[in-house]
Amino acid sequence: MTNNNDITVYEVGPRDGLQNEKGVIELHDKVEFVNRLSNTGLRKIEAGSFVSPKWVPQMASSANVFQQITRVESVCYSALTPNLKGLEAALEANVDEIAVFAAASESFSQKNINCSIEQSIERFIPVIERALENNISVRGYVSCVVGCPYEGNISPNAVALVSQKLSDLGCYEVSLGDTIGVGTPNAIINMLNVVKDATPVEQLAIHCHDTYGQALANIYAAIEAGVTTVDSSVAGLGGCPYASGASGNVASEDVVYMLEGLGLNCGVDLGKLIDAGNFISTQLGRASQSKVAQALAQ
Repeated sequence: MTNNNDITVYEVGPRDGLQNEKGVIELHDKVEFVNRLSNTGLRKIEAGSFVSPKWVPQMASSANVFQQITRVESVCYSALTPNLKGLEAALEANVDEIAVFAAASESFSQKNINCSIEQSIERFIPVIERALENNISVRGYVSCVVGCPYEGNISPNAVALVSQKLSDLGCYEVSLGDTIGVGTPNAIINMLNVVKDATPVEQLAIHCHDTYGQALANIYAAIEAGVTTVDSSVAGLGGCPYASGASGNVASEDVVYMLEGLGLNCGVDLGKLIDAGNFISTQLGRASQSKVAQALAQ
């Protein structure tokens, strides 16, 4: 097990979780959701994204969310910003951190953001430069790090190349996403062993979707490999719209329960986290997808 007993749980529910929801989610419910998460001990919360409302209607109220939440000093509130226009809106909303989003698969990049991997990275350069000028830290995402819905298996070298480019441009952390949830622990370890040669493991995070029920095992493998930041989504919200049968992100409650069982400290109050997950699940009209929340509700 990793020598570092301190694991950061990076909560992506308010952005990656809610962005694929079909129903209308009221602004006051989003604000209440983030406020409840803020009181759990989480240190990182991705509260929204500044993208075109035409493409991601659920994120249209992100500026209002940032304006209306009750900020907790110990929490970093981040947002996804795909371009300079999004960054300007994020700066106006007083975000603490931004994220940019690339892929390790050319096909996924073309179908998801209508450009090549190289073009997507070129577009990020002015965004990252402007953010850093404004003392806003930048996080990078790499999607499809083990598998792609169009290309199948993805070479670890392709992941390493994109990760290194994002790191070189100034991203303090690169989150490696198993976007369609096809990974297994061996695939994660093999990928990380290559990526770690290009980008220090201290700068890497893991982001697992649970389509095939492998997310917790994959996170455990990543922690064994030295990764100390884990992305997750309370109540298992979200999923990839391009992945067949995608059941969503790994549930934060289940991650925290596992970390506690491993004796690793993440500083998150599991009871309050379950409460936040149950709250948003109720607003969405369904049960929480967290196994831990379901078990403790019995």
